[in-house]
Amino acid sequence: MAQNTPKRKIKDSVFTNLFQDKKYLLRLYKALHPEDSNVTEEDIKDVTIKHILVDADYNDLGFSVGDRLVILVESQSTWTLNIIIRALMYLIQTYHDFFKRTKQNLYGSKKVNMPKPELYVIFTGEKQKNPPDTISLSKDFFDGEKIAVDAEVKVLYQEDEGNIIGQYIIFCKVYNEQRKKYGQTKKAITETIRICKNRNVLKEYLESKEQEVVDIMMTLFDDEQILEAYAEDIKNSEARKTAEKLIRKGRMSLEEIAECIPALTFNELKELEAEVMQLA
Repeated sequence: MAQNTPKRKIKDSVFTNLFQDKKYLLRLYKALHPEDSNVTEEDIKDVTIKHILVDADYNDLGFSVGDRLVILVESQSTWTLNIIIRALMYLIQTYHDFFKRTKQNLYGSKKVNMPKPELYVIFTGEKQKNPPDTISLSKDFFDGEKIAVDAEVKVLYQEDEGNIIGQYIIFCKVYNEQRKKYGQTKKAITETIRICKNRNVLKEYLESKEQEVVDIMMTLFDDEQILEAYAEDIKNSEARKTAEKLIRKGRMSLEEIAECIPALTFNELKELEAEVMQLA
């Protein structure tokens, strides 16, 4: 592996790395609640959950301020309403941890104390039209019917240099543009950082943690390439199985099979045919 693609023991992302810093977490909260001007860093408690839903990189964030419990999940590439389920599952696990941490008895007669939930999704991908401002389990999965448990999620997608959420979205958009231009390369990352610093987008964060940001994003490139290679292996394996079945049936020529299964070359099909004939 190249020297400029260092591995990290704990997978991270720019999203989680940025808001691990209470200074930026406070700015995020004030972007959501500008009316709450007296809140300080000491008032914010990070309750982000590590590695509970899937074995992947995590772009989810949880924190509490007073009687509020704020959950943010990020949808990076493709817009999906399934983000509601993800946010709901994250909320349930966060409540589970809260009751355990505060030693409250869910089976007792006394009503437990619990913070009021707020659910958000930060959408940083591309979409032909703007996503809705709010999505919900009832509206988007059950045609607005009244259901036993609902979840309403506010969607944040506006680019705005005036607050840290909008700046993060701009950072992601710039990164997507540079990645299209330069591919999965260090050049795409350094250009993203340069452009954002020039636009005063996350400038303080990027100047103080530039090498760390590069390391994070290069590691994510590594992970994506591994997943792509794995997916390609699965694809080729399935293609070989299908081609083998067609060869055994003997109803199609190799040329016809090649047209049906473009994942395999004609030479690969000839080799597969020879293997099948040897086992026949």
